[in-house]
Amino acid sequence: MRAWRVDRPGPPEIREFGLRTEGVPHPAPGELLVRVRACGVCRTDLHVVEGDLPVHRPGVVPGHEVVGEVAGTGGGGFAAGDRVGIAWLRGTCGVCRYCRRGAENLCPASTYTGWDADGGYAEFATVPAAFAHRLPAGYSDTELAPLLCAGIIGYRALCLSELPTRLPPSPSTDALRATDRFRGGRLGIYGFGASAHLAAQVAIAQGATVHVMTRDAEARELALELGAASASGAAEPPPEPLDSAILFAPAGELVPPALAALDRGGTLAVAGIHLTDIPSLNYQEHLFFERRLRSVTANTRQDARDFLAFAAEHPLRVVTTPYRLEDAARALADLAGDRVHGAAVLVSG
Repeated sequence: MRAWRVDRPGPPEIREFGLRTEGVPHPAPGELLVRVRACGVCRTDLHVVEGDLPVHRPGVVPGHEVVGEVAGTGGGGFAAGDRVGIAWLRGTCGVCRYCRRGAENLCPASTYTGWDADGGYAEFATVPAAFAHRLPAGYSDTELAPLLCAGIIGYRALCLSELPTRLPPSPSTDALRATDRFRGGRLGIYGFGASAHLAAQVAIAQGATVHVMTRDAEARELALELGAASASGAAEPPPEPLDSAILFAPAGELVPPALAALDRGGTLAVAGIHLTDIPSLNYQEHLFFERRLRSVTANTRQDARDFLAFAAEHPLRVVTTPYRLEDAARALADLAGDRVHGAAVLVSG
């Protein structure tokens, strides 16, 4: 099979990242062998290739938004020929205090596709059956790929942003239907790429007013097409105070203006795994009146199930730019240069 490996991460002039031919991997007990049909190109892959993240597996194959067909099964209720998804979260211990309380994304022993184990920039990949995902109908392989990280992480970020609802008070937030969770709030989105354009649609579908701040003019046009109430420059103030905001751009300099745009009691959720340094904050201007700043760390399998169930019931417009598998390096370069419209996806075949 063909597979891309990161033998030496770093900037373009020193990195060793190439396509090679090698044997098909052998699934371990309890794993599935998956023939890759499509793999999304995520900014996290760029961080792995450029060395922003520490090396966990030397020579790793990146890619964690994998859609494929089961070619060999080790159990888990999947059969050969089933369409299956491989996402970022690949394994957890299942016994630590975080796993036991439903926060497996915080498990100290967690492992990740395309970082700790080989991912989907290849013609075949493996995945533990317990961490494989069943996929909703009505989407092509190319459309499904970005849902498996961009979609899931955006959904979790939306949940953690604590966007207010117009629903009557309930004794338990668990009693709220997931499809009504975000109704009524004013949401700001900073950066508008693969994850943001999906999260915006979820929020808009539930009645939220969405304001987008991004430096890319084409992305601003897409935001308005998808129903955003406004779209402006990355650091420009939105037209009204925000109840919640999500920072998708890996730019720490946007944290102060995003916090300043929050109304009293608002929350800013930072969705990326990597962020440049945050400038000094002024307590009175940025944090007073109970404004909150929080990070988003990976996702749980329940997040994935909830989001994919939502996508099955509420068709999302997934904007993609396809690339051939052999053009993975160009796809990453285009992502780094903000030249990708929507989500970049590698297509096998």
